[in-house]
Formats: sequence, structure tokens, C-alpha cells
Amino acid sequence: MDTSSPIPLIRAMLPKVPLMGRTALSHTLGLSEQSNKWDLRTAVTINVIRSFIVDSPPQPISKVQHMSKKDPGIKGKIWVSKVEMPQPEEDDIIKALCTAIEGLKQPGEVEGGFIVPDLLPVEAEWTGYRSQASKHSVLPEISEEQKYKEMMEEVTAPTTILYFHGGAYYLMDPASHRSTCKKLARLTKGRCLSVRYRLAPQNPFPAALLDALISYFTLLYPPAGSFHEPLKAEHIVFAGDSAGGNLALVLLQTLLEFRRQGLKIRWNGEEREVPLPAGVATSSAWADITHSSPSCETNQGYDYLPSISSQSKEGRKYPKCEIWPTSPPRKNIYAEDGLLCHPLVSPITANSWEGSCPLYIATGQELLSDEDKYLAMKAANQNVQVVFEEYEAMPHCFAMILEGLPGSRKFFDNWAGFISDVVEREGSVATKGTMIRAKSLEEEVVDVRTLSSFTEEEVKGRMVERVGKMSMKQPDSMAKL
Repeated sequence: MDTSSPIPLIRAMLPKVPLMGRTALSHTLGLSEQSNKWDLRTAVTINVIRSFIVDSPPQPISKVQHMSKKDPGIKGKIWVSKVEMPQPEEDDIIKALCTAIEGLKQPGEVEGGFIVPDLLPVEAEWTGYRSQASKHSVLPEISEEQKYKEMMEEVTAPTTILYFHGGAYYLMDPASHRSTCKKLARLTKGRCLSVRYRLAPQNPFPAALLDALISYFTLLYPPAGSFHEPLKAEHIVFAGDSAGGNLALVLLQTLLEFRRQGLKIRWNGEEREVPLPAGVATSSAWADITHSSPSCETNQGYDYLPSISSQSKEGRKYPKCEIWPTSPPRKNIYAEDGLLCHPLVSPITANSWEGSCPLYIATGQELLSDEDKYLAMKAANQNVQVVFEEYEAMPHCFAMILEGLPGSRKFFDNWAGFISDVVEREGSVATKGTMIRAKSLEEEVVDVRTLSSFTEEEVKGRMVERVGKMSMKQPDSMAKL
């Protein structure tokens, strides 16, 4: 959709007017199950978004991907400095990644099964808060390096957030998540490095993970010509939403596996240690690529994402395009079929989080809540400090969709608060779980160590069963934005 003109938006919204009217009437009369949980604006917003996703005719994946990456421009209280991080001179980092992938497979699984990605430069955006700008301000016409220096004049905390955007691994871009990064930078008084990792289906697993690794090592050990000085690992926090939350978690799991195997990385002529970041902080993390959790059906009433059953409408096919289906064909947009249950694809299957830095895992009452609860519980029971929050009746990535909601402001405050705590107050974070009630925002304590009733066997069994049921007709990443 062309966002530069209001005409296409008006045309798209006109057919939704009857739905908006029905939603408003049902909500006002208290006839919907969400009436006592949502305000009217939330009800209309979620129902309209759901209608666009579920009822719109399928579009070619290449078209949807292109539209989602459209740059809206940079305006307002924000600094953005665009950078390109060069690939290292050696290929040690990709060899180590392949070693980690093999090391995390189950006994008896065949070697390989994935395309080894090329080692390429990685683009990213340094993002900071620009306090003296107005909402109409544009960036000055200066070099990217000078923009970085201007941004750093306003950074007063040591915090650097390595941010990974959501988008089901095939959509969106740092440009679509500038508002989120700006808020986190403002609240932490730090800065974000938002990564333009390679997207599927053109670049399947582990291309995005390799780009994330290069980004982290560049922060720690910057090559000549970098804008930034070397950063301490204890000043870095990985963060992301949805698929970006997945990427933050699997990047952490990769580092843990490097350390379990005693790997060091030769990086631009020097052998480097593999330190852990100060923490990992996720919003609606997509921890199970297979969509096998019960909440992927039972929580449909509070989410705009389509349930598996609503995606499986008879005759619903996605038009062929230059990037889908792939050759040879696969069921999932992001990863080869045989790797969908791998811990670096679906971190819910990781056997061990022992030795991890603190985790912040926040979810709505959404399709992904079961998998986030299970992962949080497993990590907490392995002596990881886990802060878990569930926001009652809230949809996927609600704080980015419903920006004016009091619960959204609370979430951003808590998300940023965790990030600041793990960087500036080492050791201050302890395991705790909270349910935040809708509207009232009243907090109820929940036990993180007993969040989920599912066993490891049940979780993995459902995933294997789900992979077997996937259809070639519809790419199996469509739901999770």
C-alpha cells in the first residue's frame, strides 16, 4: 500500500466500515467476549487488522515482502545513522555456526540439511532519541558518521540494544521498527543498533542468524572505520519482537553452544572470546516455528493473527512468484522441513539454557503465549534469572499496534526497565512472573517455574506432528508477524 498518499488507505478502509460499525455496536452493548477487557478503539483496531489478514485474497510473497520494507522516511524526535558492517576477513564465524548447528542436533540426526549462507556485509541503523527535535523535524544533511556523533551527544547511559525486528523472517525492516527503537533508546537513555538481517525465503536459515552473529561481534570487536568504539558485552542487550525475539533467543543459544564446545572465533586477524550479553529482552517471541502450541487455536479471540484452522481454508492458495515456491520446494518459508524442530530454529526445543544471562519474556494472551510460557519456565528451572510478564487479553506485539493504550506504556516501561537493570545494576534482576490484568493493569504474581503444564515430550511430539501436517499449498510462516 502506498503510504505517501491517503487515497489508497481510504480505499482499503472503506469496505471495512460495516465491520467497524458492527464491532462498535457489539462492544457498546457488551455482547462480545472482549467487551470487558478492551476499550472500543482496541476492539475496532484488532478486528480490522484481523479482517485484513484473514479475509484478504492471498498476495504473492514477493509483493507482500516488498510492501512491508517500504521506508516511510525519517521524521521527528529520532536520530538514525545508517551503517554497513563488513564481513570478517576469515570464515571462522560461519564454521563455528555450522559446528553449533550440528552440535545441537539430536543423536542420530543426519548432518547438514541446510544451505550454508555466504559471508556478506550486514546493514543496520544506529537509532537514538533526538530530544530537541519536533515531530516534523527531518535529519540534517550531514554524513552518516556525523549523525552518529550527534546521536551520541544525547546518549547518557552505557546501554546498547542490539535489536532484531519482527516479520515472520520474511517481512519488514529496521525502517518499520524505528518507532520501537526510538522509544527504547529514550527510556534507557542508550542507543539501538537495528539490524537489516537477510530475509527468507530467498535467504533461509541460518542466514539471518549469521547476520546477527556478525552484528554482535562487530559491536564487541569493531573493524577499522567503524563509527563506534569496542563495547563491553555487559553493556549489550539483545532485543526483538516476534521473529526478532526468536532471533535474539537463538543468537543467545548459539553463543551458549560456542561456550559449551569451548570455541573461540578468529575475527579480523585475532582470536576472540565469545562473551554473553548482559541480557535478552523479547516481546511476543516466536519460539515455536511450527505453530504447534494449543494457544495457537485457543487464544484466537484476543489476537489478530490467524489461527492454524483459519489459515487452512479450503482452496486458499498463494500465487507463485519469483521467490516462492522455492526450488527444491519446502513447506516453511524460513527453514528446511527437517530443521523446523532444531533449537536454533525453534528455541522452545533447546535442551539447556544453563549459564544464560537474564531473560525478559513478555507476551499477550495471544497465539504465541504457550510457547513463551514454556520457554520461560524451562530457563527458570535451569537457574536462569527470568522476568516473565503476560498481559491479559492483549494480542501479538500489542504495544506496537496499540500505542496509546496504558498497558502499552506500561509494557515499554518494563521492557526498557529490564534492559537498564541488567546493564547498570548487575545482579539486580531476579526471577519473577506477573500477570497484568486488562484495563485495571493490576498485577498478579505467577510462579515462573510452573507456568506451563506441558512436558518436553508433549511439546516436541506436537511439533513433529505439526510438521507432518503442513501443506505445500500455503507457506507455513504466514501467520506470525
